Amino acid sequence: MKLHELKYTEGSKKKATRVGRGNASGKGKTSTRGHKGQNSRSGGGVRPGFEGGQTPLFRRIPKVGFTSLNRKEYKIINLDMIENLDLKEVNHKTLLEKKVIKNEKTLVKVLGNGKISKGIVLKVNKVSKSAEEAIKSAGGTIEVI
Repeated sequence: MKLHELKYTEGSKKKATRVGRGNASGKGKTSTRGHKGQNSRSGGGVRPGFEGGQTPLFRRIPKVGFTSLNRKEYKIINLDMIENLDLKEVNHKTLLEKKVIKNEKTLVKVLGNGKISKGIVLKVNKVSKSAEEAIKSAGGTIEVI
């Protein structure tokens, strides 16, 4: 059963309560707001986060850390993962085909965890020094894009 398959029957849709439509409605006169006070008046009430003069929660909790607006997040790939992928050339297109990354704009960094036995062509955004040494010693080439 889906939402568009539901049938309308009496009572399946509850009507909104109409307030301020005379005393006979049972919701007339003060319209469920009570007598006097801040919340009885139009525009009444307090702003979000106000706790009656008590220091609000968002001011009691300490400020922590700093978030840079220009930060770049890299998808981390280790050498043992590249070894298991069985690729001659590792770039954004081949990583996308193997579903390692979700889109071509993802930034990729290769780290030197694990070993690589064959020479590969590597075209990624960043490479660690240990990974670079391991790939070059295996006979591979690296291009940082």
